Amino acid sequence: MHFVSPSFTIIGFGAFGKLLARLLAPMGSIFIYDRRPEVSAEVEGTGFQLISHPGEIRSSIVIMAVPLQGLTDSLLEVGPHLGAGQVVMDVCSVKEEPARLMQDLLPQDVEIIACHPMFGPASAANGIAGLQVVFYPLRGRTWRRIAAILRNLHLTVSIMTAEEHDRHAALSQGLMHLIARAILPLGEPPAVRTRSHDLLCEAIEMVAHDSPEVFETITRGNRYMAEVRSKLIRSLEDVSG
Repeated sequence: MHFVSPSFTIIGFGAFGKLLARLLAPMGSIFIYDRRPEVSAEVEGTGFQLISHPGEIRSSIVIMAVPLQGLTDSLLEVGPHLGAGQVVMDVCSVKEEPARLMQDLLPQDVEIIACHPMFGPASAANGIAGLQVVFYPLRGRTWRRIAAILRNLHLTVSIMTAEEHDRHAALSQGLMHLIARAILPLGEPPAVRTRSHDLLCEAIEMVAHDSPEVFETITRGNRYMAEVRSKLIRSLEDVSG
């Protein structure tokens, strides 16, 4: 696999796909595959190359920037056109189910990495230095070179299993999304507030505009969220007397 100047095909040009394209553009050529009719206008003038059929995918690294709900269909669509010398990565917010799907649906000679960037467009707005990316290498050895690419972007790469990721993410990302959804209906911030309140509001703002698909994946697609949700409810009941 040629990594002096890798090429990337991003499947899905939504909010996170756009962020990935911008971040990775200095590292190599960017190709976009997304069948939505409006994508052609969105790609125009970016310097990225739009491809119209999965048979045109020749990139060394293919990133599935689609929601968990659409991952199966996307893998079934592009999988038959991929082969030796290519690496496929997902970026879903949970890891157990994407890991299973990629191993089941992709050709055996394709390398696979289950990946979760622990940030989104909002949290990356002021830069990505020091932000975390989780890797679960499933097949092949090229993941080390890709991890080096991400470290060159000043990202922190953590290696763990899908189960370990989902357990940790339930307590961090999942809990944050539950708290945000619970607090948002309380209305506008009060005129009198503390710094700790402002920091909480900043954290909520980072996830407040995530798509319904992202919220569903994080809070329903992670099997460890049921326990976290129950503990949160019990804790609220305890403090409410």
